[in-house]
Amino acid sequence: MLGVSSRIGGAREALAKAPRQRGYTFVEVLVVSVLLLIMASAAMPLAKVTVQRQREVELRRSLRELRTAIDRYKDSVDLGLIGSTDVRPGSEGYPEDLEVLVEGVPMANDASGRRLKFLRRIPVDPMTRDTEWGKRSYQDRPDTTSWGGQNVYDVYSRSEATALDGTRYRDW
Repeated sequence: MLGVSSRIGGAREALAKAPRQRGYTFVEVLVVSVLLLIMASAAMPLAKVTVQRQREVELRRSLRELRTAIDRYKDSVDLGLIGSTDVRPGSEGYPEDLEVLVEGVPMANDASGRRLKFLRRIPVDPMTRDTEWGKRSYQDRPDTTSWGGQNVYDVYSRSEATALDGTRYRDW
């Protein structure tokens, strides 16, 4: 019997000296996966709000760019930099459409043919992802949703969505 017991003792010593296998148990992997899932689900709404906020900043910038170009056109007409023959009657000195701001108009009393341009391109509405903007003419009511067509006095987004602050984008 002495021989069997010494063999068992030797096997125990061999197991004790053998390197332990390292790794994760199924429970550990499951717990880490659940924690990652919870963190990802918490970050998703935050990412959506961040994207919407960035699009709102871009909308404000685009509206400011368009409105500034319209104002510069009106100022140029009032200062006589644009000839009266290039301004449509009844336009009140505002551009007849947004394309005029890109194409430009001939300068008054300039035989060289130079054109005054007010925009490089019509900006894209980040809410509708289109270059079509809602327009109001000087003769339209401030709350109208249809353009009279006489001139472009103001622009607005055609999006029906609501901003983070609760206002409608078309009211900006």
